[in-house]
Amino acid sequence: MATDSWAQAVDEQEAAAESVNLNISHLQIIEKPEENGTAAYKTDSSSATAKPEAEGEKSTDDDDKDDKAAQSLLNKLIRNNLVNTTNQVEVLQKDPNSPLYSVKSFEELRLKPQLLQGVYAMGFNRPSKIQETALPMMLAEPPQNLIAQSQSGTGKTAAFVLAMLSHVDPNNKYPQCLCVSPTYELALQTGKVIEQMGKYYPEVKLVYAIRGNKLQRGMKLQEQIVIGTPGTMLDWCSKFKFIDPKKIRVFVLDEADVMIATQGHQDQSIRIQRMLPKSCQMLLFSATFEESVWNFAQRIVPDPNIIKLKREEETLDTIKQYYVLCNCKEEKFQALCNIYGAITIAQAMIFCHTRKTAGWLAGELSREGHQVALLSGEMQVEQRAAVIERFRDGKEKVLVTTNVCARGIDVEQVSVVINFDLPVDKDGNPDNETYLHRIGRTGRFGKRGLAINMVDSKMSMNILNRIQEHFNKKIEKLDTDDLDEIEKIAS
Repeated sequence: MATDSWAQAVDEQEAAAESVNLNISHLQIIEKPEENGTAAYKTDSSSATAKPEAEGEKSTDDDDKDDKAAQSLLNKLIRNNLVNTTNQVEVLQKDPNSPLYSVKSFEELRLKPQLLQGVYAMGFNRPSKIQETALPMMLAEPPQNLIAQSQSGTGKTAAFVLAMLSHVDPNNKYPQCLCVSPTYELALQTGKVIEQMGKYYPEVKLVYAIRGNKLQRGMKLQEQIVIGTPGTMLDWCSKFKFIDPKKIRVFVLDEADVMIATQGHQDQSIRIQRMLPKSCQMLLFSATFEESVWNFAQRIVPDPNIIKLKREEETLDTIKQYYVLCNCKEEKFQALCNIYGAITIAQAMIFCHTRKTAGWLAGELSREGHQVALLSGEMQVEQRAAVIERFRDGKEKVLVTTNVCARGIDVEQVSVVINFDLPVDKDGNPDNETYLHRIGRTGRFGKRGLAINMVDSKMSMNILNRIQEHFNKKIEKLDTDDLDEIEKIAS
């Protein structure tokens, strides 16, 4: 591909991103006449979305800064189906003597017919692993509180949406369910699920509590479900009294680990929770549960049932590891070009330490006539989603990315991972967890995988040796003139 083809490829990626953006901009914002010309946001099932500034959103030029909110949104955008997880569900009940119920079908839950119709219309044929256990708890009478660990793609949003829709009384025209999300974009994604699942339940209405949405003073909301960010939700409950918190039946706090990473959101969420009645059902979800998240969860949710996903131990047993010895960045690039034909039999991911290196490498590969996709932190989340979709659909064979950009993204058909730069932490020591996470993308489901590490100095050789020692796994030197073994594994 010539240089102008590289520009053309970028244009195609941007065009694809625009198409994704149009597809996800599903909820229209309808204006109500209000004081000072402001508008209330309600959902409708057509057109595009006018987007106010996202509450809690932050920007950074630091390559190592992990924007959890952006990553979570990206995962939601790129997951059309449930993730096929083999992780085991661990349940800790508040009453260990109580029988533990799980369901294998949605019919067992005795849902309202219009909700069951909505569930099937969304493509859910049977409950996911976490839904099997969580839904009976969420729909129980009397309501049970829940803290659940659940990654994107496990069906947890559909689960708590179903709980909210089930507990709502459509005859009562006031807020009964609150759902707090860290950012406007994440709130919008939840709203989209509510709209889809409630398609055949039009009596239930939804409104967004987001920054810039200033209602007329003294008015009371008639929508039964309110989704929003913590600051605006708190104002609507306490300062403006648009919501009577004593009438809330279900309180959902989503993305707790993202929430506590944003200054102020933790305290605002706790203040909202303290205004709610003791009978209110509390549901909290988080992808990770480090100590800070646990402390926050226990302050928000009294007497909880707890669901955790036991993480599968990633193994290197099915992954063949090599290294290529070079003297500089340019030699690494030439070695990569030499093995490029062998690795593109399948799909490959190439990891760089910084976005600058990733951009340089993608450009150089394109100038050599190789077709690659670039995943950069400078892209909008929707643009990143479009690039990943193209890669997952097999339209691009090779994806060049940074570690932060690709975190949490799974593309099952990847069989080759190349570490153009070895992963190191901020002190320059080997980042063994990141190494495992990177190359663990290959060799899944018992298939053979391939990892190739580029070494260009004594320092990087030392890092590679320390990685070998940590995993007690030999990494062999690769002869780039003899690629038969590589082609066998890649195919």
